[in-house]
Amino acid sequence: MSFLRALIGAVRSGRHTPRFAAGLVPDDDVLLDAPDERLAPALVAAALADPEPAAKLLATTRDCAEWEDRDRYVTRLATFAYHRSDWLAHWLAVAPHDPDALLVSAQLAVRRAWESPARAERLRELDPLIRTVTEEAPHDPVPWRLALDHARGAHAGHTVFETLWEQAVRRSPHHYGSHVAALKYLSAQWYGSHRAAFDFAEQAADDAAPDSLVRALPVRAAYDRLRSLPRPDRSAAAVRLDRAADRALALSAAFPAGDPWPAEVRNLLAYVLVERARWTDALDEFRRIGPHATSFPWGARRGAVQEDPLRRFLAVRDVVRAESAGRTPLWRPGDGRAGRGGRGGH
Repeated sequence: MSFLRALIGAVRSGRHTPRFAAGLVPDDDVLLDAPDERLAPALVAAALADPEPAAKLLATTRDCAEWEDRDRYVTRLATFAYHRSDWLAHWLAVAPHDPDALLVSAQLAVRRAWESPARAERLRELDPLIRTVTEEAPHDPVPWRLALDHARGAHAGHTVFETLWEQAVRRSPHHYGSHVAALKYLSAQWYGSHRAAFDFAEQAADDAAPDSLVRALPVRAAYDRLRSLPRPDRSAAAVRLDRAADRALALSAAFPAGDPWPAEVRNLLAYVLVERARWTDALDEFRRIGPHATSFPWGARRGAVQEDPLRRFLAVRDVVRAESAGRTPLWRPGDGRAGRGGRGGH
């Protein structure tokens, strides 16, 4: 019987897979971590060693209190500087006290320290730099989000972390980056537990505005849970995982398909839906993602293997399409095949 089921599944997949490709962006059109229309010119200029567009962009986000965009841009610019730092060095040379240049520099320094075998020691050496960027931010939560990431790696105690958290949310109560930083601190991998992480994420989601990315914070907790203990089938944990996915699905549906703004949340949600074997929901989510694949979560290390995020995104999307097709009945009403007793029946 198992052979027969496998054979039927293969026939179903071959029959229906082409139809399930509808609405999916072709493989060659999928982009990894594509910058938005504001960041792209700044990255192009940085590649030419010109920091001015990046400086103007970050100054605008600071003046207009565009904290979510600011956090993304700081992180992306620091990632670019990780590979090409000449433009950042030039920026710091001509404007050594520019708060935006210092913030990108601090983000870069923290990333490099995190990669060191002596992580905690290297991070503690950055204490003066972290104090500088936070002291220069009377209204900006992004330096405080960075301080939260720094404190976690430096093994700061709960009291220190809570003080930093209070400063971050005082500046922006629903800043997504700060919430993610706090969730990591509360995770079982660091200083909390799966239960504590879910409790925090669900409460934050309840308190957030309907269109806030914080509404999807529980799916981030679900991802961490699945990475450590995959696919609990019958437990309270499974209920929480599916409830987190349902909340993120509702948020995702509120944005247009192909919108770059919720791209990382959508990619994370697709990962969780696949792990939960929710193939139909996962296929719908890949359609909403459109061309915007993101390094997280597809580039996460699996054991000793460092994944190619774009290749894994495309491979998983193919699996989802095939699984959805394989679960569709061979013949459905309207497929053009007469039923029993009809023309051609016996």
